[in-house]
Amino acid sequence: MSTLTLPDSVVPLPSDPVLAHAIAAAVQESLRMCQAETRLVGLTTVPVYEPGSVTAVIGVHGKVSGFLTFNTCEQVALNLAEGFLQEPMEKLNGQVIDCVGEIANVIAGGVKKRLSTTEWAFHSVTVPSVIVGHNYQIAYAKGIQYLAVTFEHHNTDAFLLEHRLLQVAVSLVRL
Repeated sequence: MSTLTLPDSVVPLPSDPVLAHAIAAAVQESLRMCQAETRLVGLTTVPVYEPGSVTAVIGVHGKVSGFLTFNTCEQVALNLAEGFLQEPMEKLNGQVIDCVGEIANVIAGGVKKRLSTTEWAFHSVTVPSVIVGHNYQIAYAKGIQYLAVTFEHHNTDAFLLEHRLLQVAVSLVRL
């Protein structure tokens, strides 16, 4: 039986690295406008349960068709909205939900820009829809390219890890 050995400096990505890098860079750049710091903590190509209670969904279309999701918990959503609007946010309300949709839109725009010259290029995005709550599932079509990138938000007030996570995922099919 043969085994594959990799140098310590090489970690194979479970997905196309172009997608992973486009998402990671777009998230980092987009969240700067919210005065937010994050670090990439995970990648998966297996559709996972959305851990947070606030999810923005944006459809994309071009050489590929599919959607991008931005999922986070209420605490991170409030923190991002405070940074974006430069005013305190006490509870989840219409302004916070609008901010989550707008942040997802900016992330989608950043991903779109970074993929524009690749086989993953898309030229159109839909208006974001925001889902609030935990009890939903997204059904994924067979044959899609799925990639979720998870980030930890630097929030010193959050004790639990789940109150610091945000996730951006794409599910795309080539046309």
